[in-house]
Amino acid sequence: MSPENLILAPIITEKGTFANEKAGQVLFRVREHASKDQIRVAIEQLFKVSVVKVRTMNFLGKERRKGLKKGRQMNWKKAYVTLKEGDKIEFFEGL
Repeated sequence: MSPENLILAPIITEKGTFANEKAGQVLFRVREHASKDQIRVAIEQLFKVSVVKVRTMNFLGKERRKGLKKGRQMNWKKAYVTLKEGDKIEFFEGL
């Protein structure tokens, strides 16, 4: 699977920004079936940085209801990617 399909989006939140400043970690939303090795290779290819460690967390999709109909959102996975000291990924360069 190509790296573009494996990494869905960066997670830009207050908690993610704090993790980036304190520990050099970047958060990404990734495919549910992606392994840590696949995530490492994809980040290194897409952003040209060195990855030290990858930690992942699985999340169950929330159950939603509209009237009598029940539904469920998709399950998803979050990846905490620790970069080598000195490497950075900038999402808002020109702002």
